Amino acid sequence: MDELTERLRALIAKKLNAAPERIRPDTDLVADLGADSLAIVEIMMALEDELGVLVEDDEAERVRTFADAVALIAGKQSGDRPAAG
Repeated sequence: MDELTERLRALIAKKLNAAPERIRPDTDLVADLGADSLAIVEIMMALEDELGVLVEDDEAERVRTFADAVALIAGKQSGDRPAAG
């Protein structure tokens, strides 16, 4: 796995007090790991601090699975932004 995935896995495991090996791409942060909306926001804030990306509240609210979190942060790091209209 790539470095980003491993860093996210470690951070989420720490924040949710979960074993890292339980966190797979299809792991639902709410249903499988017991995260609530506040925990998701706290995870996104920690990711912002650790990785230097800005996650908007509406983006954080759409994160449901570990794969969602990885895709969101990877997109932020690669500079994906909506096209100006």
